[in-house]
Amino acid sequence: MRTIALRFAETFAPECGTIAAHQHMIDRHGFVWYGKLGNPVSLRVATDMLKQEDPRFLLIHSGGSDRYWMHVESIQREVPELDRIPSYYRSQAKDFGCWFKVVRIEKAEKSVMSKCVVSSSGKKLSLASRHSMSPYFIIDYSD
Repeated sequence: MRTIALRFAETFAPECGTIAAHQHMIDRHGFVWYGKLGNPVSLRVATDMLKQEDPRFLLIHSGGSDRYWMHVESIQREVPELDRIPSYYRSQAKDFGCWFKVVRIEKAEKSVMSKCVVSSSGKKLSLASRHSMSPYFIIDYSD
């Protein structure tokens, strides 16, 4: 499966953490908008990923060992409705280049990074993510 791996950090997160804040919104509304700072994922890549039966992207906790799959229904560049974004980053919503409409988040298995290869380089994601500042990677994942 070809997908995207995105880094996330707890820099601005509330005490409960990024994942818990987003999960709370999913539990409450059935979905949440997850924002990606900086350059957006290209429209071509986003369109290709959304054609899959169950589009899911890998979230990599920068500086941590937690990994999560977020199941995505749509992707957009426009700022979505603010009441469907976790409150801790609503005031900075205009700074995000890309938004993912997430309908489910699940913890990934511990070995997930060893099952991912960066499409452009052929390197394992576990190695590439340590030596690159890239905010996201296009990866091939094999179960």
